[in-house]
Amino acid sequence: MKTMSLSVETEPSLERTADAETLQEMRPIPRISIQAFCESEDVADVLRKTGQDRRLSKAHFGVRTGGIEDATEFYRATSTPNLLILETHDEPGRLMQALEALAEVCEPSTKVVIIGHYNDVSLYRDLMRAGVSEYLIAPVSLTDVITVISDLFVDPAAEPLGRTIAFVGAKGGVGSSMIAHNVSWAMSELLESQVMIADLDLPFGTANINFDQDPPQGIAEAVYSPNRIDEVYLDRLLADCSQHLSLLAAPSSLERTYDFDAEAFSPVIETAQRTVPNVVLDVPHGWTNWIQTTLARADEIVITAMPDLANLRNAKNLIDTLKKLRPNDPAPRLIINQAGIPKKPEISVSEFCDPLGLTPLAVIPFDPQLFGKAANSGRPLAQINPKHPISQTINTIASTLARRRGTASGGKESPLAWLLKGLGRKSK
Repeated sequence: MKTMSLSVETEPSLERTADAETLQEMRPIPRISIQAFCESEDVADVLRKTGQDRRLSKAHFGVRTGGIEDATEFYRATSTPNLLILETHDEPGRLMQALEALAEVCEPSTKVVIIGHYNDVSLYRDLMRAGVSEYLIAPVSLTDVITVISDLFVDPAAEPLGRTIAFVGAKGGVGSSMIAHNVSWAMSELLESQVMIADLDLPFGTANINFDQDPPQGIAEAVYSPNRIDEVYLDRLLADCSQHLSLLAAPSSLERTYDFDAEAFSPVIETAQRTVPNVVLDVPHGWTNWIQTTLARADEIVITAMPDLANLRNAKNLIDTLKKLRPNDPAPRLIINQAGIPKKPEISVSEFCDPLGLTPLAVIPFDPQLFGKAANSGRPLAQINPKHPISQTINTIASTLARRRGTASGGKESPLAWLLKGLGRKSK
């Protein structure tokens, strides 16, 4: 039999963590091309959903109907992608023959993953020797597929990317920026963790005021110079707010208009993720292409709202839309701010949260003196009054958002793991 000229995974992964927490922590897949050929609608549906997942937003993912023979015919006239995923119902002997024909048209750099319907250790070993990167047994889950792709194309030795936490207000003036900045401070001080704030409200951003900073450069220079963006250039644009907190400030100027395409902020955010473990995105209230893209790709989203009808409507729209954009991620977090304003009719917390289907991460009472003093002095709440209940609430929010999840040890094993373990015992 002719050996397939495909990339070989020397140490096939035996354990697949399939829980939602592991999926949320998974790093984005790089800009690769992926093509899948499916014989069953169930597998095709899983792969279509995989291609729509935010972790594969950079990848080009296509799903076609057909098996290995169809893929072979298709690639006689065109080059193969970075990754080829093939579902097959073929029995082992016929499968190996079909792969020999595929090897004739498959480029050496292409990795191949087979989704089969035979749980056979001999077949698994034959596929590995033939150069197949991984063999999955149907039915497969979205997490199984993303994990395999990540194992093949994300360098395990690379430094973990920083997590992005996006704060956005359900309505203007609800205090989303103030909470974002104070939570960032708490994360950096209490947890001694490096945090970067990116103020994305270029015309009206307040992060520079809230931290008493007046940097000559900031996020505008980064956005308008995407080809120059790297860790060194970004570091020059940062203002140090404390030992562990840095700020990518907005110009807060109306000298120009700020109209951006959907990907305008992506190079800045991706570079920031390579620099610090926690990137807080202060997203302005609005709905543009770039805001939608930024929120859809964030690791965590925090919506701040006041307990009134307009905020409830907007929060409901935001949550429903983000669930559609991020079907494989947890729902956004909710913070109710400025609760209990004197003489102002408001919706109770339970009545506000029931239509949203969420339990609030925190309910912060109205306290104009504390917040006003902090804003006017350019200092965080914790510096104004560290023992105030609101300061303690901010600390709790920070601890919840910055928790570090370890690698799961109780995840599911790959379909053939039990067979391989048995084979290992026999060979001793």
